[in-house]
Amino acid sequence: MADEVTVRIAGSFAEIDPADWATLSGTSRAGPGYNPFVSYAFLSAMDESGSAVAETGWMGHHLLLEEDGRLIGAVPCYLKNHSQGEYVFDHGWADAYQRAGGHYYPKLQASIPFTPATGQRLLVRNGEDVKRVSGLLGEALAQVTRKIGASSAHVTFLPQGELPSLTDAKFLHRTDQQFHFINRGYADHEAFLAELSSSKRKNLRKERRAALEHGITIDWLTGRDLTEDIWDQFFAFYMDTGSRKWGRPYLTREFYSLIGERMAQRQHHFMPTALLDSQFATLEEPGEDERPLVVSVESSKDAIVADVLTRLSLA
Repeated sequence: MADEVTVRIAGSFAEIDPADWATLSGTSRAGPGYNPFVSYAFLSAMDESGSAVAETGWMGHHLLLEEDGRLIGAVPCYLKNHSQGEYVFDHGWADAYQRAGGHYYPKLQASIPFTPATGQRLLVRNGEDVKRVSGLLGEALAQVTRKIGASSAHVTFLPQGELPSLTDAKFLHRTDQQFHFINRGYADHEAFLAELSSSKRKNLRKERRAALEHGITIDWLTGRDLTEDIWDQFFAFYMDTGSRKWGRPYLTREFYSLIGERMAQRQHHFMPTALLDSQFATLEEPGEDERPLVVSVESSKDAIVADVLTRLSLA
């Protein structure tokens, strides 16, 4: 790795500047490709709520790549002494490693705790050379694994585009399978059913009728509609489902309050100034078939608005 590039490990998100984290790809509503699961609000809530912490087997070991003291990339990582809460089952590997005389744990896990959703894992600062920084992150992850004496590093639910940066660093490529529903432009539920066999259509219609007969309705709640009472009910369902299906729910009640407070729809939400360069970099010249309005921004706000309205009325 280049001399000017250094790797720093943060034990929790309290050690990371939220403004710095918001400059990374996908982490901010204001930036391109926003993914709430890699946002500072979501990951720091995992810490503060006691959900993903050393006591639950998720010890923060977040990799921060800095160049001349400036954050250019990061990987959310956890040092783990078990394989629970990952939704990728490697118990067979762990058993084989043990039988061969090795110690599989601790291992380094690059993932979003308890979240089997594909998304960015090699986070690159907006405006940086993605290929270069992603490659450095792959190398850094391998180096850190060797330095701390972990048996291995695992990067799970990453997008296909990040794979070369890891295989170039000698990571093995393991594939698995998920099932996703894809809306192929169905106009309604009946349009979806039309693509199924008659037996499946019959069963789904029967299930839907049964739900309606029992008076079940669906309410869509978002933002400030998610009150503490709603979170109480949501948490009760979560605990019941987890206890019956997987044995150990990890998310605490406090986690839901924190994301409800921090991730609700917000007005007056501004982007960090560090994102301006990447925003301007994505702008393109208008095409030949487009009719742009060219307006000077050196005038007052009222003058600019008046100028735009005049031009639109003449268009």
